[in-house]
Amino acid sequence: MSGLVIDAEHCIGCKRCIRTCAFGGIEVRDRLAHPTEACTLCGSCVDACPVGALAIERPEATGNGAREDAFGEGGLSAYRDIWVVAQRDAFGRVLPVTLELVAKARELACERGCDVVAVLAEGASEPVATPGFSSALQPASTPADTLLAAGADVVLRCRDERLAAQDPEVMAAWLAALARERLPEVVLMGATALGREVAPRVAVQLQTGLTADCTELALDPATGLLQQTRPAFGGNLMATIECPAHRPQMATVRPGVFAGLAQQGASSAGSASAAGCNAREGMIEDVMLAFDIVPRVRVIEREKAAAGSSITQAKRLVVVGRGIGGKKNLALAEHLAELLGAELGCTRPLVEAGWLDYAHQVGQTGASVAPEFLLSLGVSGAIQHVAGIGGAQTIIAVNDDPAAPIFGAAQYRVVADCVAFARELVRQLEGRG
Repeated sequence: MSGLVIDAEHCIGCKRCIRTCAFGGIEVRDRLAHPTEACTLCGSCVDACPVGALAIERPEATGNGAREDAFGEGGLSAYRDIWVVAQRDAFGRVLPVTLELVAKARELACERGCDVVAVLAEGASEPVATPGFSSALQPASTPADTLLAAGADVVLRCRDERLAAQDPEVMAAWLAALARERLPEVVLMGATALGREVAPRVAVQLQTGLTADCTELALDPATGLLQQTRPAFGGNLMATIECPAHRPQMATVRPGVFAGLAQQGASSAGSASAAGCNAREGMIEDVMLAFDIVPRVRVIEREKAAAGSSITQAKRLVVVGRGIGGKKNLALAEHLAELLGAELGCTRPLVEAGWLDYAHQVGQTGASVAPEFLLSLGVSGAIQHVAGIGGAQTIIAVNDDPAAPIFGAAQYRVVADCVAFARELVRQLEGRG
């Protein structure tokens, strides 16, 4: 039996465990501690007990951490493949974050020796995918084709009108049932508004862990476990999280963190091909949604969001920080961005100061970006900001502090006054015209 265990002979009913627990997971009755249903097995009460009367017993592991009692014959080894839950926009097109995750899953699958499976929900009235697939860069005509072209080995497609509205409750029930049947080892999903609703529901239904807003995904070479890295403690440090005793391993990733297949370049494609990862044939398999899953929400009307460009999709970015000196210098940065054909981004302090809207904020608490080119002006490089620009292909950083952390993330480093640098660059760009 697993859970919080109390040694009745040693417990003195001091209630120190109650004061330590933040969840109300333990109580004292008749001078003896008892766990409640709110216990999360965090272990804080065990550490606080002065007489060592508390302990946590966890399920025994066998082999590669496989819990035979929870997973049946085969344990965790029965779980296989990396799933990416596809998300689409209002026009039915696959969101870029999904393609980014498929490309990352392709990389991980090459290491793991498994398949990449894209899970796609469509309305029953949408066009059917055209048959045939030959190249990872083949032009795609439907969402299923797009996913295959992006790097998926298999697309599990469910065509049902109950999925047309992308109801989080319906999608979560469908995904959980499909995961119980197919046993994926890893499930990845974009941390969009929909993803942030669906992923936790699926994790609860499957009784597994979920790491949200990851900035890096890798495989432990020794155990094969998915290492999920995300900011912790307000972004002051990066924590790497593993899920050794439950399956599937689940993570959400914000848009722009990873590069898509086309952005990875010929070198990465060549290395994957060398490993035999691209020698594959894509397959579309239709699956069903259980008849007893009924939506509780009916969509009456949809309103189009306010128009405006998103920095998450920008191919070029000029990002300004407090080093630009004052709000009056924003006009210079905006003019430079216009000359470079770039969008303007900023760090969190500028948004908090009211200089720019939140839509311009780049970083872990703003938008994660992956442009081809990023010019950083007067940005110090706090860890949460650097986490948000990790997908950028080329970073040019300008700062008058030679020890600025931003230089650690940049390919080109300029130690100079960023305002003077911007003025000179504007002068030269205008001179070309």
